[in-house]
Amino acid sequence: MPDKRSAGLLVFRRTPGGVELLIGHMGGPFWASREEAAWSIPKGEYEPDEEPEAAARREFLEELGLPAPDGAWFDLGESRQRNGKLVTIWAVEGTLDPAAVVPGTFTMEWPPRSGVQAEFPEIDRVGWFTPEAAAPLLVAGQRVFLERLVEHLDGRG
Repeated sequence: MPDKRSAGLLVFRRTPGGVELLIGHMGGPFWASREEAAWSIPKGEYEPDEEPEAAARREFLEELGLPAPDGAWFDLGESRQRNGKLVTIWAVEGTLDPAAVVPGTFTMEWPPRSGVQAEFPEIDRVGWFTPEAAAPLLVAGQRVFLERLVEHLDGRG
């Protein structure tokens, strides 16, 4: 069975106080009471016949309800997550109003073994964070992309 693959887009902006990154808090009951390691770069799975960049653009729209910002994307590479999934992330400079986000939804049985299907937002809120503030919030396997973005912006990447 081929590896599961996921692609996403990390949007950043430059402010007088430095760089800020747009990340989203994962929706649904498992994440509701968590902050640390409960946020994610907008991303999602794709099939082998789909181009990863196209998947990143599609997932951004599905998860946030807004098109990906225009601008030059640059590759932040891949990272294998603890669950074995291979994640590829790009970065783009852009602006986006968190209040404009209309998250996509997913359906799951909740409570477990109840037979009741409930709908939840894929991402229940988004925000702009400095890399230092974002690092503990992001799921551990995605923190490497913050480091790569900062290195790139500092001219070290």
